[in-house]
Amino acid sequence: MTDYQDLLQTIKSLQHSRLSYIELLQEEVKRNQDRPSEKIKSDEDSDDSSRPATSAHHIGAQNEQFTAPYSIPQTLTVSPSLGGQPLSPELAVSLRNILFGNTFHIFNYEWKKSFFKFREPFSDMSYALETERVGGACAIQMVVQAYIIKYLLFNRPMNSECTMQSMMTVGEKEQRKALAAALTDILWTAGEEQTATVCLVTSERCFTPHMDYKLDNFTERLQLFTFKKKDDVKSFICEHIQCFKDEGSHGTILFLYSLIFSRTIDRMRADFDCTTTHLLHVSLGNFVCRQALLNLLLTGRATPHVFNGASLNDEQDEALAQPLHGVLTRSHVGYLLWNREQVHHAQLPLVGSMLKTPKLPIWVCNINGTYSVLFSPNRSLLSDWKMEHLFHLYFYNGQPTQLNTTMLTIGRVISFCPRLLPPACYNHVNQNFQMHILCCSFVFQIHTPITGRLKIMIFKETLKKSFHL
Repeated sequence: MTDYQDLLQTIKSLQHSRLSYIELLQEEVKRNQDRPSEKIKSDEDSDDSSRPATSAHHIGAQNEQFTAPYSIPQTLTVSPSLGGQPLSPELAVSLRNILFGNTFHIFNYEWKKSFFKFREPFSDMSYALETERVGGACAIQMVVQAYIIKYLLFNRPMNSECTMQSMMTVGEKEQRKALAAALTDILWTAGEEQTATVCLVTSERCFTPHMDYKLDNFTERLQLFTFKKKDDVKSFICEHIQCFKDEGSHGTILFLYSLIFSRTIDRMRADFDCTTTHLLHVSLGNFVCRQALLNLLLTGRATPHVFNGASLNDEQDEALAQPLHGVLTRSHVGYLLWNREQVHHAQLPLVGSMLKTPKLPIWVCNINGTYSVLFSPNRSLLSDWKMEHLFHLYFYNGQPTQLNTTMLTIGRVISFCPRLLPPACYNHVNQNFQMHILCCSFVFQIHTPITGRLKIMIFKETLKKSFHL
């Protein structure tokens, strides 16, 4: 009997301990509920599946000393009370699908660190953006670069000279204005010159994602600002230009989001055809731009092909079940394409005249998946055939290693003779010379001479500078 009473006493003491433990847990939960919401949000925002795991305690201790990778600095966010429309869960799902074709992919490090960074003001390259070396973000940056050149050469006040010399005297204030003008031009064209939407990031989440949506702690904080006047779009972007040009801003992604919502997802689906369902695809472990996205940036429509108009027949001239969508209008900035593998397999798409002969002498060049810009300050180059006799083109590849803008001097000659080249050039046949031959083929695409066949001659002085001879 004594043993039984001792057992009951032990059970009672264990039950008391169990209750005490539960009470301790409840107190701990209550303390967590009393924590400031800002602190919890800070810990959540510091978490990112793309980077090495870091304890919440460590993040809290270091929160004021540095910014965690991929997180947007507080100075580059806007107040939720600014007046934008919070992104809804349904719109976020549609955005993911139009970008990646699913809701589980998110932008990687290369995309998140990309923004619109100018070279040093008042330098030889002060007009130029410094782009990513590889990846899909570079394509977007180079199209924006082309529109920056458009603004600096052809859209500045009338008393400004449209020369290469004027491009080398661009200060920081003018850089900001040029970037705002370039972004506005692209967004306004995508909105059919009726409306445009600008996306910015707030400090708070707009919604809680569904289970089938992968959180990125960025898209869920979007606010959408829609305008019906182009000047209002430009003024708003100017006011918040740091959200696109400062480090840590995710500026390239923000602009891409703005582009999609300016065009609207419904219009983009109508732009697509049976060959394309989304804007990005995976290549060598990175998300790169499909032609539909490049066309959206250049022409305002996300059509998937580079030929003019619509194609009703395939390459064998057989009728297609559904037409393929090409470029419908001539753009201000053109596009030139060359790919070694596609040429080798006779699969290189033929760029139509809508893209290769734009309104202004500026071309985005896609050379083996590497993007660059070819341009001229002479507006008459595309309209006056007399200008074809002798003219200059300028080339920029977006890389910090290019210290000066490359100039190509081009004119009509009877034939293209290798003997015109300096002897040392023959050592570069498999490297740099191929690039210049490629530029020559671009010019063949650009021009349709009134009489005779356009021949290309690159002067010795230009070759010496280009080849560092």
